[in-house]
Amino acid sequence: MSLPSGPRSLRLHRASPPAGPPVVSPVVELNVGGELYTTTVSTLRKVPGSKLAEMFSSSTKACLDAEGRFFIDRPGTYFGPVLDYLRSEQLPTQHIPEVYREAQFYEIKPLVKLLEDTPQIFGEQVARKQFLLRVPAYSENLELMVRLARAEAVAARSSTVLVCMVRTEEDAAQCAEALRVFEFEKKSVVKFGPWKAAPQVKDLLDCVKMDIAAQGYQVYYEHYSERTLRAKYFNYFYTFLFIWW
Repeated sequence: MSLPSGPRSLRLHRASPPAGPPVVSPVVELNVGGELYTTTVSTLRKVPGSKLAEMFSSSTKACLDAEGRFFIDRPGTYFGPVLDYLRSEQLPTQHIPEVYREAQFYEIKPLVKLLEDTPQIFGEQVARKQFLLRVPAYSENLELMVRLARAEAVAARSSTVLVCMVRTEEDAAQCAEALRVFEFEKKSVVKFGPWKAAPQVKDLLDCVKMDIAAQGYQVYYEHYSERTLRAKYFNYFYTFLFIWW
């Protein structure tokens, strides 16, 4: 989908007939985060109950920029696909996650529903996200991993974080002894699980890597290779390597 290539005139056009009060044209100019668009009031009000319909209701006080255009303080790049949907129910074929985020903000519920049926959003929101919700303290553990990695990063090119992955209660019991040893040796271990869902340890490892990388970190993982660790613990302990420069 092509995005606007340059500024376009988007002001509110007023027609002044020879007699009587001025008539407001339905054509409006929008400044969305610096991107300029032209459309009509009826298009913006197409989905009742949406934020756009509310913004352009007669009872709402408009926010205008210095040129008198209606101003919306949102990233303007992906407003075009939202507007195309309102005009002709055309669905975007590119930048699906970004358009989905904007559709959620503007509360364009029919568009949100259609985008949630796309493979990109279904996979992230329904499959992966629902799995991670079943992993206890997943978000907190990610934050802990980053804090531990940053604490070891002083004057170093890389730092490592030791992670324990236990999918079942039986795995957790199996690893209890090793965790006590690491605690005695004052080694920090971030423990994930157990969880009640189909995905395996490799799936969760990939999720952790993906979500930490999404924060801007360069990170890799591998099996914990300390020789003193008994072979029976090999599939439970992993090292996440953070590269700083």
